[in-house]
Amino acid sequence: MSQSKSGFSLKQQLGRGKQIAGMTTTIAGGLRAAQRIGAFKQPPREKLPRYIQAFCRKMAGSFGVQVVAVERVEQHHGLWVSNHVSWMDIPVVGTLSPAFFLSKAEIGDWPIFGKLAHAAGTVFIERGSGDAGTVAAQIATFLTKGFSVIFFPEATTTDGKKIKRIHGTLLQAAIDADVPVRPLVIAYVNKDGTLSEALPYYGKLTMKQSLKKVLDSKDVTAFVLPLEPIDPKGLSKSELTDLLQAHMQEGLAELHSRVLTKVAKVAKVAKV
Repeated sequence: MSQSKSGFSLKQQLGRGKQIAGMTTTIAGGLRAAQRIGAFKQPPREKLPRYIQAFCRKMAGSFGVQVVAVERVEQHHGLWVSNHVSWMDIPVVGTLSPAFFLSKAEIGDWPIFGKLAHAAGTVFIERGSGDAGTVAAQIATFLTKGFSVIFFPEATTTDGKKIKRIHGTLLQAAIDADVPVRPLVIAYVNKDGTLSEALPYYGKLTMKQSLKKVLDSKDVTAFVLPLEPIDPKGLSKSELTDLLQAHMQEGLAELHSRVLTKVAKVAKVAKV
């Protein structure tokens, strides 16, 4: 019995090592690509999205997560939003959306990841007094320049079964910039058609525990469903928030009805 446990442990270790090696290779490739296109000096925002999408697809793949669009994700300008289940959401939505990510300014000073974030054209937010309205104004300025932004309006992660209360302060940016809100919903699904319990990162789970769970998971697919965009014209921030809340709740229920089924039906969904 002890040999069996030991053997399983060794298999786990080898699996984790292979995935970490894949992640390291992906990061190294991202740094080389950024150097090649001059992104460390001045991120070329017009052509960056395709590089970011390729990097994010490889990063998700290095953890054994396949990204599948249930319907085509149109590459249009707007304020993109997604439900928030895991830190894996970043490479997942980055694989499909043409938008740039938001980040706290201090992350830009991190070694390696901060450097990559700068090269990827990340929008670094200076919170200062902590006024979310000021953050919305910074996003609106970026949007008016023709560049899309994506964020997670639940402001926290969930178990992936429902949409938590939407925080709509940053949606003011879409109103001010007069651009549509473009929602996505994500579901992490096991090979047997059930929701993954390994991918959600919420509650009292530590990052180390979450990382181990993800590394040990097998055959998880991140299904993504793009929803109809919402035109903010004529809407107040409160009205836009309520509309998005209902839209995302209905969208997640629709996604679950389409992918939480037998493997045979799931296989019919086109891969990215």
